Amino acid sequence: MKLPVTPSFSLEGRRALVTGGSSGIGLGCAVALAEAGAHVIIMARRQEQLDEVAAAMTEAGHSVEVHVGDIGDIVGMAAAVEHLRPLDIFVNSAGLARHAPATDTDPADFDAVMNVNLRGAYFASQAVAKAMMADGRKGSIINISSQMAVVGGIDRAVYCASKHAVEGFTKSMAIEMGPHGIRVNTVCPTFIRTPLTEQTFSQPARVKWIEEKIKLGRVGEVEDVMGAVRFLASDAAALVTGTALLIDGGWTAD
Repeated sequence: MKLPVTPSFSLEGRRALVTGGSSGIGLGCAVALAEAGAHVIIMARRQEQLDEVAAAMTEAGHSVEVHVGDIGDIVGMAAAVEHLRPLDIFVNSAGLARHAPATDTDPADFDAVMNVNLRGAYFASQAVAKAMMADGRKGSIINISSQMAVVGGIDRAVYCASKHAVEGFTKSMAIEMGPHGIRVNTVCPTFIRTPLTEQTFSQPARVKWIEEKIKLGRVGEVEDVMGAVRFLASDAAALVTGTALLIDGGWTAD
């Protein structure tokens, strides 16, 4: 009897680009991919932070390089992808949140959030997919979305709108790119302790709301996202595309 063999979670020999890779979830994603053997290119806007992360990852024995870039710069991002190709994995973890009641939304804040979370994510995914197709590489594109892509939240109308939109284009890109062997998925975390969420966790009323909604009784840590990203980047997820992997502690279960 021939037993089935679990597909490999190894990323040896693969090149990965991680935007927003200098802190928070993006940093966790970069480390997760590097631990699996990938050569990881971390991208963010600040050279000093990138160098600090790269030094720590190199000391840990990982293969890493840095590239200063802004996902909101569509032309610059396309040029960066062209320079960094070939790529096998793209993790878009760059994100922006400006929370306020919907009735108080400022157009400038709306545009800023959409420019990064939607416009930037869309065209970065486009640039990577085009490069993968041109190079004949089967690959994995992973957009870090949010549980707020499937529910609503207090003071989060703009953020929710941006993430709901990410889910839409992810599914459409997955359909179009499937014949090229390129998988496109999202990871949707609950509230994760990062520099981006410090403002929320400083508000007792918000913390109470969060803790009541998460069925497992605790908020998320960066480590909770790392395994999901490694899975989606690997051959173990070879038949997974156009889907959202929720890491929400049961928030959306009811």
